[in-house]
Amino acid sequence: MSDLIAAFRYASLPAEAEALRPQVRAFLREHCPPEPPHRRARSWMGFDASFSQRLAQRGWVGVTLPKRYGGAEMNPLQRFVLVEELLNAGAPVAAHWIAERQSGPLLVKFGSLAQRDFFLPRICAGQAFFCIGMSEPNSGSDLASVRSKAVRADGGWRLDGRKIWTTNAHQCHYMIALVRTCDEGDDRRQGLSQFVIDMKAPGVSVRPLKDITGQVHFNEVLFDNVRLGEDALLGQEGQGWTQVNAELAFERSGPERIYSSIVLLDLWLQNLRTRGSATGHETLLGRFATHLAALRLMSVALTTKLAHGESPVVEAALMKDLGTTFEQSVPALLESVLGAQPPETLDPEMLRTLSYLSLMAPSFSLRGGTREILRGMIARGLGLR
Repeated sequence: MSDLIAAFRYASLPAEAEALRPQVRAFLREHCPPEPPHRRARSWMGFDASFSQRLAQRGWVGVTLPKRYGGAEMNPLQRFVLVEELLNAGAPVAAHWIAERQSGPLLVKFGSLAQRDFFLPRICAGQAFFCIGMSEPNSGSDLASVRSKAVRADGGWRLDGRKIWTTNAHQCHYMIALVRTCDEGDDRRQGLSQFVIDMKAPGVSVRPLKDITGQVHFNEVLFDNVRLGEDALLGQEGQGWTQVNAELAFERSGPERIYSSIVLLDLWLQNLRTRGSATGHETLLGRFATHLAALRLMSVALTTKLAHGESPVVEAALMKDLGTTFEQSVPALLESVLGAQPPETLDPEMLRTLSYLSLMAPSFSLRGGTREILRGMIARGLGLR
């Protein structure tokens, strides 16, 4: 327990990170699409390739990647500020999001020289968008149950299987997929490897899945006798479990795990200011403020560990579980507040924003690992199971 508590010791953003904030705000004022709140609430689900490319031209895609590949070689704390400002503005970041956040750093850490030379400049230029091939049908968040399989064939590999809930697979250029390359024996985590897959390769097909809001961002991806070159293997064969957990630490610990409902929260606060009174809402305001402040400090602490080269897997699972609980609480609690107001006093735009987030909020604790899986990881980290 003491080690887990120590992971969240107070850490603050350094001056060089904070110095980036006004620059990002100025860029967003000029380049962020002028969307109403119910559209901005989609934020990291909003796919806009042209915006991602404008951000790349400014040097803010692949910001932690080495300069020789076109990256800005910023530290993770500087990236924290950039991401925080993008999310608070509701900027449409989905196109480059996965590549910038985890695929690029994963390639830096485990990729071959040829893979780094090919993919990283394209990521930094906003020309290569990645999706994540982890979840599979009937497997939930149990990654160790992966059944998609790659076998050696003709100087490379032959891949068959299925992935599901793959965000933006229908619009991305590449997928980094976790698949089985040999029988697992007694340990299901063994025998897994990662591959970089061209989404236009023969045998790869994508079936869009419409969500409850009527949007398409989830997909089912099928691999039918897909031929992969030897150079498609990412890292070491059989080391996929170790690699994917390093990747998930990037995915679960950042500010994107606390700001999914921030546009709605800001809109409600603006509404209270317009009314000139927060009477009756003091307790809820205090709850939102204290929870958000504490979660933000936790996220900064984890980002500091990443900046020091650590891989806080268990701590990131805790951060993600607590963060998504907060994100879900915002629309849930505001439903009760707004439902008690006379209809004629309600802002139609706030209702549209609330309606979207109320429908989407259940997914917050699914993407990046379900609550049950994360709590199992936390329990193991505490020695409780």
